[in-house]
Amino acid sequence: MEIIPLAFDSLGTRSMSTFVETDDVKILIDPGVSLAPMRFGYPPHPVEIERMKQHWNKIIKYAKNSDILIITHYHHDHYNPEEKFSIYKDKTVFVKHPEENINLSQKGRAADFLGRIKNLPERLEYSDGREFRFGKTRVVFSEAVEHGTNSRLGYVTEVLIDDGYRFVHTSDVEGPSLDRQAEFILKNKPNLVIIDGPLSTMLGFRYSYNSLNASIENMIRIVKKCPLDSLV
Repeated sequence: MEIIPLAFDSLGTRSMSTFVETDDVKILIDPGVSLAPMRFGYPPHPVEIERMKQHWNKIIKYAKNSDILIITHYHHDHYNPEEKFSIYKDKTVFVKHPEENINLSQKGRAADFLGRIKNLPERLEYSDGREFRFGKTRVVFSEAVEHGTNSRLGYVTEVLIDDGYRFVHTSDVEGPSLDRQAEFILKNKPNLVIIDGPLSTMLGFRYSYNSLNASIENMIRIVKKCPLDSLV
């Protein structure tokens, strides 16, 4: 299995876009990228805007070469709502369920997005809690779990890709601070996991110290109980 991070916060943009290739299939998780509209009262710097363009072009390149596109939820750093819908043409597309376990904002975005790509994918499936097989590769989705410590921002799906080597992409669990977010990881015992991590930038404001401590405890459980090569 080859795993390539395409765009992440630590690479200069808001995203968790990841490309995964096995002997059977090429998969792109969350083909989207964005920037914070304002930070400390300032709009994005031109350097940030250029970085976002670079990452989006990279995502388009890998999307065209993918068999499967996955959207874990309907925030704009996880899919692009405005352009290059052609990347979905003739692909298998797995999306978070647009009507179940979803808040009002994401429900509206989901309806708009799915309307825009209508008839483009070769196959479109709602992914929540389901498993799909491609040759010897399994693609497994969690049930919808909270985007963070509660459902205010909606729900996401976590993803396991298993070809004998097991990789988990958590999407935006913000921790994982909740046991039900951690359980998908613990159950599947990945060799590598990409976790978005606690929302430390909002610590004491939108993210409590109790949630931080719960996230640390869950990550310790994951490290102890899973045969990890890496935790990112």
